[in-house]
Amino acid sequence: MIKFSRITLFFLISIASIARKSVCNSIINPSRVKSISWKPRAFVYEGFLTDEECNHLISLAKSELKRSAVADNVSGKSKLSEVRTSSGMFIQKAKDPIVAGIEEKIATWTFLPKENGEDIQVLRYEPGQKYDPHFDYFTDKVNIARGGHRTATVLMYLTDVAKGGETVFPSAEDSSRRRSVSTGEDFSECGKQGPAVKPRKGDALLFFSLSPDAIPDALSLHAGCPVDEGEKWSATKWIHVDSFDKIVGAEGNCADTNESCEKWASLGECTKNPEYMIGSSDLPGYCRKSCKVC
Repeated sequence: MIKFSRITLFFLISIASIARKSVCNSIINPSRVKSISWKPRAFVYEGFLTDEECNHLISLAKSELKRSAVADNVSGKSKLSEVRTSSGMFIQKAKDPIVAGIEEKIATWTFLPKENGEDIQVLRYEPGQKYDPHFDYFTDKVNIARGGHRTATVLMYLTDVAKGGETVFPSAEDSSRRRSVSTGEDFSECGKQGPAVKPRKGDALLFFSLSPDAIPDALSLHAGCPVDEGEKWSATKWIHVDSFDKIVGAEGNCADTNESCEKWASLGECTKNPEYMIGSSDLPGYCRKSCKVC
């Protein structure tokens, strides 16, 4: 018979309790959803996550944070850029019952399959940090090959932010919505550039990067405004038009999805950049064959 210490037992009971709450909260309440913009399509769900779910995602991420990167428009490789100055990490799908419950809730709200989503990325923005205007759909062939374009993004706010840190859509066409949503005195100058959402713990923003006819929507340009006061924690789920779990052209589960994999492997990238090259059992990397892990 397995014996647990009181501390271990308390931890297991706490996790189970939060997991049960996640399952109960997977029921979507349409009355909590409001439109932010129709061009692009953007909606906010107030109270999408519980305080316990928010705190749990932060606790998983805290010790794993590193400088955030962006995808190169030509090669598709991750690179550091002053466009994005936050720190972050990825949480594997279904890492624990709480994470699995959040993913189930996202699928229920968006009507998009769980397998089409990437791992949840948790981000921390300290004062002055931001993410300049950008698109979530891709322009490089490498990333499009796996799951196709990102069609939708669910951005979950894990903390309140005293000042700044809004998510803004500067190219949105909804002029009336632009005035009513983001011209209040509590919005930063950055947040007044278009329809914007002020970070509030538990709220979630859903917006679509593709139009209904699957064409990249240039109006979906968006930015994470600089944090003026406080600290901003958020969690992002990017969702593709096709399954993100399968490896394109894979025989079994062993394949390279980039013609440069062999070259990168010879330069030591399997060790230097294992997340991209090798990945994990739940989210295989792009160069598993060249890294000789299968």
